[in-house]
Amino acid sequence: MVPEINYWAVLIATASSMVVGSIWYTPKVFGTRWAKLANVDMNRPGASAVVPIVVTLIVSFVTAWVLAGASSIAWHFYGGSYLWTALLTGVILWAGFTAARFITHDAFEGRPSSLTVLNISHELVTIIVMALIIGVWPPAGTV
Repeated sequence: MVPEINYWAVLIATASSMVVGSIWYTPKVFGTRWAKLANVDMNRPGASAVVPIVVTLIVSFVTAWVLAGASSIAWHFYGGSYLWTALLTGVILWAGFTAARFITHDAFEGRPSSLTVLNISHELVTIIVMALIIGVWPPAGTV
C-alpha cells in the first residue's frame, strides 16, 4: 500500500519550516541565545546562508513528506480525525526520532543541555505546524 499524500500540503508544510525557523532564530526571539550556546558567530565576514537554507528546504521537504505518509498510514490503521492523527503521529515521530537523536548526540558531544532543549523545542514546534497543515488538508478521498 502506498500512502495517499497531498503534495500541496507537503509543499506548504515545507515552507512553514522556513517561517518557523525564521521566527525562532531571530535575535529578538531565541537567535542570540542559540548563537551563544552553539558558539556561532552571527557576524562572521563572508558567511553565506545559501547552502544551509537549501539544505533546510530539502530536509524539510523530506520531513513533511514522511510525516504526510506516516499520518496517512496511521489514519488508515486507527481511523478517527485526520487532524488528530497527523498531530499525534508528528509528536510520536518527533519524540522517537528527532528528540531522542538530538539528546544522544548532544550528550556525547558535551553540548549544553539548554542548547539541546532549545533545538528540540524548535523541532517540536516545526513538526506541530507541519502536522497541522497536513492534518487540515488531507489527501483527496481519505476523509
